[in-house]
Amino acid sequence: MDIPSFFEATKVGDVWMERAALVAEAANLARARGAIGPSRDDKKRIVAFGIDCQIGFCTPGASLFVPGAVEDTERTARWLYANMGALTELCFSLDTHAVHQIFHPAFWKDAAGHAPAPFTVISVDDVTTGKWVPRDARAREYVERLATAGKYALTIWPYHVLLGGVSHALVPALMEASIFHAVARDVPTVFETKGQHPLTENYSVLSTEVCELGGERVGSFNADLYARLLSFDRVYVFGQAKSHCVLSTLQDLADHAKDRALLSRIHVLVDAMSPVPPPPLDPLPAALDFPRIADRAFAKLAEQGMVFCKTTDPIS
Repeated sequence: MDIPSFFEATKVGDVWMERAALVAEAANLARARGAIGPSRDDKKRIVAFGIDCQIGFCTPGASLFVPGAVEDTERTARWLYANMGALTELCFSLDTHAVHQIFHPAFWKDAAGHAPAPFTVISVDDVTTGKWVPRDARAREYVERLATAGKYALTIWPYHVLLGGVSHALVPALMEASIFHAVARDVPTVFETKGQHPLTENYSVLSTEVCELGGERVGSFNADLYARLLSFDRVYVFGQAKSHCVLSTLQDLADHAKDRALLSRIHVLVDAMSPVPPPPLDPLPAALDFPRIADRAFAKLAEQGMVFCKTTDPIS
């Protein structure tokens, strides 16, 4: 399908109110011309799975803007419109946070009552010695579990994608693409929220970093979303950030879909995602070299059977 006339590539990095009526009108015209039909008629079912394509990660000036995300968004939008007639469903995850969460500054303080600066890494020793004191004592167990499981070290992130705030919203260029798809293909967009429990991180859309603390359930594997995604003949994955939420979600898919034939359904759009840059530390700890971590993990996922492709590759 041709790119709709309302799409403006130069404004992909901007924030605006989605033009739902304008987009819906264009989608109805496309249907009337016979350029696109309802997704229920698809013989090959394909889902486009966008991970955390939100203003907080994709828009310059946002607290956790991922360098490269604007260009990723433009390529993604063009890919969505070009393949609109082949995409049975659109599914977007929405990272969803509050002020007092274990990875935000307000959760911690030092002896003088000061909060840690963004990108501070908190270790087990930091908690044990009282260098950093949490709002909830179970945070010590959390940090210990991360270390034991070989997970990402607990990093204090800038406040981001706060529920109710502008940065939580899907980036407007992709919101409009989702509206166009919903009207033109007569199917609702699926939105999946994640990351709301205050005592755990939720990089993967499918599971939290830790599921239990002190005998209390703080997270679980999202079996319903997993089953929904793998019910399609093909799953195209894009979003932010390559080194964190995208990577963790792909690893969860690989861990649960051990069959190589099943994993081959997952197609990763490598030019529609970017890694979090490493923090300016010298020497840089290996655990914080995010681009390198992502590249190594992606190579392993390819060996396991996932397909890595670009937005310029045709959907066969």
